[in-house]
Amino acid sequence: MTIFILSDLPVGAMLKRDYMLSLLDQELAVDCFQDYCPNGLQVEGREQIHRVVSGVTACQALIDAAIVEEADAILVHHGYFWKGESQQIRGMKKQRLQTLLRHDINVFAYHLPLDAHPTLGNNAQLARRLGLTTEGGLDDSPRPIGNVGRLDSPMSASEFAAHVEAVLGRTPLHIGDPGDEIETIGWCTGGAQGFIEKAQSKGVDAYLSGEISEPTTHFARETGMHYFACGHHATERYGAMALGQWLSDHYGIEHTFIDIDNPA
Repeated sequence: MTIFILSDLPVGAMLKRDYMLSLLDQELAVDCFQDYCPNGLQVEGREQIHRVVSGVTACQALIDAAIVEEADAILVHHGYFWKGESQQIRGMKKQRLQTLLRHDINVFAYHLPLDAHPTLGNNAQLARRLGLTTEGGLDDSPRPIGNVGRLDSPMSASEFAAHVEAVLGRTPLHIGDPGDEIETIGWCTGGAQGFIEKAQSKGVDAYLSGEISEPTTHFARETGMHYFACGHHATERYGAMALGQWLSDHYGIEHTFIDIDNPA
């Protein structure tokens, strides 16, 4: 577990829970998305929010760390109540919710809206860290999930893989000839390996996502496209971090990003 304290708390800085919800919903344009989970306030806690802990997933380890940090709210990309999951509150789900309710901690979760935000989103933040210039989306929607763009200058696939490893702290799985030169890239964080066909239709040299599936390898090989699987967690650390920092910068509340390591 890694803790990054990204802001100091000005005396008296506070947001009311419902006001913070409206700020986040508006900034992330949640009404523009059809998602697999509810976006926004998923678990209601105390009304006054002074301290926010952000992270990738609202797992038990993040909840426990938020308690240690005396946080009033948790802000994540992966929350609860996904379509298709059991509606029963048992086992792991019971433990998580019981802990949150006992400590009166709010959970705010934003999935696709946080992928798509043009500056704070996972894809925008990943591009900034990797030095990618965004030139468009993987699709033509106003807030696309995934982007296409280019490197500042061409580099070999092996050089790009080393660059990704240096930035993300994780060795990517690369499909393709390491000596090939690449310049144009499509990318989408997390479990977006299925978007490789969208990337191929844009004519890019390479596609980057978090996860890989068995068919992804064959598609990349048979189309001649380079593919980089860089980790679901590793590629999605930065959206929640940026959103929490946005709250702190604009409204003065304290923000701490906590990275609960996940090799997936």
